[in-house]
Amino acid sequence: MIMMMMMMMMMMIMMMMMMMMMMMMMMMMMMMMVVMMMMMMMMMMMMMMMMMMMMMMMMMMMMMMMMMMIMMMMMMMMMMMMMMMMMMMMMMMMMMMMMMMMMMMMIMMMMMMRMMMMMMMMMVMMMMMMMMMMMMMMMMMMMMMMMMMMMMMMMMMMMMMIIMMIIMIMMMIYILNYVIYCCPEVLLCITSKK
Repeated sequence: MIMMMMMMMMMMIMMMMMMMMMMMMMMMMMMMMVVMMMMMMMMMMMMMMMMMMMMMMMMMMMMMMMMMMIMMMMMMMMMMMMMMMMMMMMMMMMMMMMMMMMMMMMIMMMMMMRMMMMMMMMMVMMMMMMMMMMMMMMMMMMMMMMMMMMMMMMMMMMMMMIIMMIIMIMMMIYILNYVIYCCPEVLLCITSKK
């Protein structure tokens, strides 16, 4: 009987021990789970932060690019203006020169009254006139060309800017999509945190 009792006691103790162990194990497991969850959350948060950072960076870059483009445009405009001014100046100078020449011719003609001389002078004057006309035409052509070139450049610039904008928007959309579809938990996490 005593033996039996002893045995029973032993069994009971054993059982208790086992239970304790089990409980401990369970607790440990729970703890682990919690820790894991925490870790996961942290990771997700980190990922999201990275994404945000990337997006910001991209935005900044695009802005910079845009600024650069605008600056370039301004520069181009300035250059164009300068060129135009120069051209105008040249034209004026030419005109002046021609006028002077004409005047000189006239004076000469006045001086030399002989008929033959007169004829000669007339011819020369005609020639001069022709030359002047030609020069003018040339100048005009040049101006036109310059204008055309500048216009083309501007167009190109505009196109580039538009394309850049489109690319930027597309990239943004892509990233957002990725975040929403591929890791919605992250969004949940962040919303809950906030």
